[in-house]
Amino acid sequence: MGTITAGFHLLFLIPTIALHAHASSQEAHLTKFLSSKRSKSNISNKIGDPTGFHGGPFLRITSSPRTDGYPGSNHIALKAADKISALPGQPEGVDFDQYGGYVTVDGHNGRALFYYFVESPGNPAAKPLLLWLNGGPGCSSLGFGAMRELGPFRVNRDNQTLTRNNHAWNNVANVIFLESPAGVGFSYSNTSSDYDRMGDPLTAQDTYAFLVNWLDRFPEYKARALYIAGESYAGHYVPQLAATILAHNNDTGVILNLKGILVGNPLLDDAKEERGHHEYLWNHGVISDEVWAEIAGHCNFSDDSAYGDDRCYKAITKSQYESEDLDIYNIYAPTCITDNNGSYYSSSQLPGYDPCGEAPTMAYLNLPAVQRAFHARETKWSDCKIFVDFKDSPDTMVPTLKWLIGHGLPVWLFSGDLDSRCPITSTRHAIRDLNLSVTEPWRPWTVSHEVGGYVQQYKGGFTFATVRGAGHTVPTFQPERALILLQSFLKGILPPYEKAK
Repeated sequence: MGTITAGFHLLFLIPTIALHAHASSQEAHLTKFLSSKRSKSNISNKIGDPTGFHGGPFLRITSSPRTDGYPGSNHIALKAADKISALPGQPEGVDFDQYGGYVTVDGHNGRALFYYFVESPGNPAAKPLLLWLNGGPGCSSLGFGAMRELGPFRVNRDNQTLTRNNHAWNNVANVIFLESPAGVGFSYSNTSSDYDRMGDPLTAQDTYAFLVNWLDRFPEYKARALYIAGESYAGHYVPQLAATILAHNNDTGVILNLKGILVGNPLLDDAKEERGHHEYLWNHGVISDEVWAEIAGHCNFSDDSAYGDDRCYKAITKSQYESEDLDIYNIYAPTCITDNNGSYYSSSQLPGYDPCGEAPTMAYLNLPAVQRAFHARETKWSDCKIFVDFKDSPDTMVPTLKWLIGHGLPVWLFSGDLDSRCPITSTRHAIRDLNLSVTEPWRPWTVSHEVGGYVQQYKGGFTFATVRGAGHTVPTFQPERALILLQSFLKGILPPYEKAK
């Protein structure tokens, strides 16, 4: 068993090294996390309670969330102080309000989460509230979600100016981008030991406290419909936060009007993720028939084993060597090439997609004037934080999803169909474990008579959709299709289907 454990530790390090020049840091961060998690091979780390977090029931916050970071403060004044007059380099004609700042989630330890909030143009009072969470674990919703995916702006190559994103999600909702957990991006704790105990439960607890305290600052949103969305490791963050909200709605005086959750290319089940990953690579011609036959024949991929024996390890090692020059987060996307002199360029052209967009975003968010405009503490901002030991990460989120569906919460999952790290195959395996009957069979959905993806709905309001031509971060690759999918989710209807004339 010890040999197998060591083998899997090396196995997961292979794609991490190979993707250094290909994947964004958020995506590579997930691979590193899975490497670290697998190396521990702690088979006892399972969700034992189908209605709760790993190792036990939902964490309860028995008292009201801490607000002693600003005792006796005037929340109206805090909101006014958070308003952003303008971001440096933003284009003319910005027709929505922006806010940025900190919300204390633990005044005793000095733990505060940074948020960026963009209201909807036109009539924000008529639009719902949506919280967006990026994954990692430990990657920034500001640097990725807001500035590279679904936010209102993109950073230009000059590192100083912004361009409007025509398919920003604040066109249809008022969107909060939250840097979570503490230690990520501009979020922080004055108690360094907090970072050592960070994990799924504390992340859910802090994010819940953030929402309660944020709504005190923005009371006009307290009765507004609330939706939670995210991607990748947010396949953990979002369901656990939703479960925390529903549990507290039943046992505290604070009611959050949660109406549904939406997660893209989610990490849901470790064993299903690995099985689906290699299955996807084989189905798309990346690994050979012989290697896939070895993997299928020797790897168990069950949730209660170490995946088999040395023959499994050797087979998977071969598959990594065969795919080492590929961006596994979008197997058909161009990559960012960096020259020795520090300049960078795209390996090929894909309309609307810049594989090098991370560099100008990093430079922009580290400009002192930009940090002041966001009302952030001036610091060296980084896109992802490495947590040496991210605590209590369940091996599967399927029981939590079952609990949410059983409590009547609409749950939507979607997959960019070019991602092999958290691919459609892995998500399908996890969905099968939900044991839900189909109410609306698999069908295409369209954008201007072009197939945008496929969708299927299940009993209990559970919906699964694909987005054609998108990788791990769907709004980056297919912003128009991602926005249409969001609109359908918010309306509670399946995305449109129009037959070609």
